[in-house]
Amino acid sequence: MPAHSPEKAHRRAVTATVVGNFIESFDWLAYALFAPLFAAQFFPSHDSLTSLLGVLAVLGAGVLMRPLGGILLGRYADRRGRRPALLLAVCLMAGGSLLIGVTPGHAHIGLLAPVLLLLARMAQGISHGGEWPAATTYLMEVAPEKRRATYGSLFSLTTCAGAFTASLLGGGLTAALGPTAMNAWGWRVPFLIGGVLGLVLLVLRTRLAETEVFRREVSARRDRGSLRQIIGAHRRGVLLAVLFVAGSAAVGGTWTSVVPALGTRLAPPGTMFWAVMTATATMLLLNVPIGLLADRIGAVRLLLAAGALFAVTGSVSYLTMTGGFASLLFTYGSGVVYLVCATTVLPGLLTGIFPPEVRALGVGLSHAVTGAVLGGAGPALAAFAAEHDADGWFVVGVMTAVLLSWPAAFLSARSLRPDTAAPDRPALTLLR
Repeated sequence: MPAHSPEKAHRRAVTATVVGNFIESFDWLAYALFAPLFAAQFFPSHDSLTSLLGVLAVLGAGVLMRPLGGILLGRYADRRGRRPALLLAVCLMAGGSLLIGVTPGHAHIGLLAPVLLLLARMAQGISHGGEWPAATTYLMEVAPEKRRATYGSLFSLTTCAGAFTASLLGGGLTAALGPTAMNAWGWRVPFLIGGVLGLVLLVLRTRLAETEVFRREVSARRDRGSLRQIIGAHRRGVLLAVLFVAGSAAVGGTWTSVVPALGTRLAPPGTMFWAVMTATATMLLLNVPIGLLADRIGAVRLLLAAGALFAVTGSVSYLTMTGGFASLLFTYGSGVVYLVCATTVLPGLLTGIFPPEVRALGVGLSHAVTGAVLGGAGPALAAFAAEHDADGWFVVGVMTAVLLSWPAAFLSARSLRPDTAAPDRPALTLLR
């Protein structure tokens, strides 16, 4: 490493890596929070619930594109490098957000409006499916060995920061513009902002260096990024990763889309925005301490405690949710606490399962497929359960996925590879 600024280079690399997670979280929650406002513009109907189900179906379609993104960009990260994959992911992310922000409604261009909305979410689904494994692989390969959970907490930190910003923007715009202007054009503001942030991040990532792990152990191998090798030689690792991700995928698919959308319908205008903002602001202060705690007591112990707590609080809060601020805060906050704990330990455990030459592909395949199946089906299953008075069975299914991550976490921790992270100091080489 050049002697003049190694620490500055490391901070710059970490920042450019995790900020993508901020934009993804901002965009994803903004869509869920603002969906009731623009639903009728893309799916006009006499019933507001029917219009809302239309935009939630588009959300689900975007989630279903995540496996494709996880496979394509994960393989690209193993074949060409972590840095090129991160650049491609942010281009898709920014393009999709800008397209949503400028697309006219159904009244102006007819069926082309929902088609463009679907294409934008599909592009973002591919981006989301590939962004996380590429960023996770990069960050864990430059992280000190005994600080994996602390570095992993930066993902949950930026997730909460993105959700906080989206909810703060929603509450502020609602108060400043009023319901009429918000329904007419105010809902476009967060998507335009997300597009601009993506372009800024693209500039930052052009200055990223490739990791030393990829340079030293991956770039010369001919079998890097092999899908056949993942499915064959590492199928046990894929199964472990799928089970481990199941809990966070099921909770994320419900608590970051269904709960905000339902809360917006149940509560007075702006109330759900402030509930989300309060919950995420609180967790912003606790993300890094939770990561430090996980490095101290062990990732598996933290996950067990968080899962047990959420199995109780999450079930009660979801089934008793009303339009009051306290109820919305308790419901959304219970999910946020669990997701923060899970996403803090997830990067270190997942990347440690797979060898460097197929690491991004293995993480991307297992994480994206599980997220698509459980996260994508979550909104539709929640709506179906509500229609048939089966909310209790839906919650049982979510909590089952949470509990399945326990044995997988034990086995994942025993399978960690020593080459995941830098042993002493961050392994990073400056390009410029």
